[in-house]
Amino acid sequence: MVQFLFRRVLLMLVTLCAVSVLVFTMSRIQGDPRTMFMNRGVTQEMWDAWGKEMGLDKPLPIQYLVWASKAARGDLGDSLWERRAVTTATVQLGFTTFLFSVVIGIPLGVLSAVHRGTVVDLIGRFVAVTGQALPPFWIGLMLILIFSVWLDLLPAAKKGGLNSFILPTITLGWLFAASILRLVRSSMLSVLDEEFIKLARAKGVRNTSVIWKHAFKNAAAAPLTYSGLLLAGLCTGTVVTESVFGWPGIGRLSIDAVLQNDFPMLAGLVLLFTLLFIIGNLVVDIVLALIDPRVRYS
Repeated sequence: MVQFLFRRVLLMLVTLCAVSVLVFTMSRIQGDPRTMFMNRGVTQEMWDAWGKEMGLDKPLPIQYLVWASKAARGDLGDSLWERRAVTTATVQLGFTTFLFSVVIGIPLGVLSAVHRGTVVDLIGRFVAVTGQALPPFWIGLMLILIFSVWLDLLPAAKKGGLNSFILPTITLGWLFAASILRLVRSSMLSVLDEEFIKLARAKGVRNTSVIWKHAFKNAAAAPLTYSGLLLAGLCTGTVVTESVFGWPGIGRLSIDAVLQNDFPMLAGLVLLFTLLFIIGNLVVDIVLALIDPRVRYS
């Protein structure tokens, strides 16, 4: 395990270095970022000051080293238009949505598989089908109409207190909770028919232990792999949900950066997305090795 972790961390660093070089090169190929301000009556003094601030007065290798050293310290750059750092974009909605998806999807998936063909199973399958069939923007608008307009219980938009997380979390998390539910249900159904489960029941093992200790532990591989990728994907933001609720997330920030040709912001965001996915995959591999004795890393 130690050797595996060492190799994965080393590979992660190599990947990040390669991505950083590629991102920096592509951002410079697009041209001088100062040209974005040419229609604002830029003087020569302002042009030179911006070039010094962005490090454009130095050779490209030096520019990359300066940018990479700042990124290694957590400074991923500032937006040219809004003059704010990349790291100010919130990923809180992604984490709350992930928790919602897991808390709803896993128990409902297990219950649906254990009580196959009953009312509980029908409810679980209804949640799964509706979650994957209904568009998130429609769910968000309906939740706003019911709980903000008609009942006046929850805020309709903008980030505020804890209650402002409820509607966007449900909107964004319903789809992913449905996906986790279906994965858990299908995996549990295949495991519950295995001989070792029948043997455990024949020996008089408690039903709770049979379900969670024996069945779920062996069925967790596929849902766990999906959950790791899900967390990374949610943290990078979902533009539609953030737009519906006016949420200051990283998804809207990336779209704004593309539309405004804000290359310094784009470079920092791409590097951040890469880091999140790499860490998500690493965490999934570690957890799989811990919960499944059949997984061994040399």
